Amino acid sequence: MRIALTGHKGQLGQALLNVLDQDEVLGIDLPEYDITDGAAIREVIGNYAPKVVIHTAALTDVDRCAREPELALKVNGLGTHNLALACQRCDAALLTVSTNEVFDGHKGAPYYEHEPTHAINAYGRSKLAGEVYTQMHLARFYIVRTAWLYARGGNNFPGKIVAAAKKHGKLRVVCDEISSPTYAPDLAAAIAQLIRTEHFGIFHLTNTGVCSRYEFSRRILELAGLDKVPLESITSDQWPRASQPPLHCAIHNFAAAQLGIQLRHWDDALRDYFG
Repeated sequence: MRIALTGHKGQLGQALLNVLDQDEVLGIDLPEYDITDGAAIREVIGNYAPKVVIHTAALTDVDRCAREPELALKVNGLGTHNLALACQRCDAALLTVSTNEVFDGHKGAPYYEHEPTHAINAYGRSKLAGEVYTQMHLARFYIVRTAWLYARGGNNFPGKIVAAAKKHGKLRVVCDEISSPTYAPDLAAAIAQLIRTEHFGIFHLTNTGVCSRYEFSRRILELAGLDKVPLESITSDQWPRASQPPLHCAIHNFAAAQLGIQLRHWDDALRDYFG
């Protein structure tokens, strides 16, 4: 399959390159290509004429998004708008990767794909704008929402926990932020399956199971051989930050499961991360 992949240098992009090794893939990323440059993106997508564009490029630093909301909207909203228009012009399908943070976390149970969105922070609002643009311009699209994405190397939560434990000898982690950690290679494999179904729509793809940041951190320390490091459970109001995440914001994989696409439990995936 002929595929254009934005953000191919990132953790999900790299995982997708690994699973799409039998496909013809064009990587689109900074500094060579900027998704906020509509004319340039339309040109490169139009010239390449892919069957599908997988859009992983994004501004994912949620605290930076809170400090610079217009930049977040420019990259995550307008950037997706540009890609949707490019796909429209060359009749390509678009798969855009979104987030559980399009929900407010007030439900108290995992969200299904069809439920109303209500983003409460700048990152979530910018990603929601990307979803709106995708649906506005295209009939053939996949919106894939995920959560707590991590992979080996680069900037990721498990790596930060291990580094902080070694540096400080003790940790404080919030216990009231709850979702599903998702291993990038597992998400990439699910996306590779999904784009071959041509069942378009909105999908929630995370590793199964739900945990708090505290529980996730405790398991990280155990698998890293750092289980003796003291770990204190705190609430989010004891950890001030620029962006307030939705607290109880697990998402339920209902739609993709009907197509036979399911991800393993987050603990099994985390074992592989440390394997």
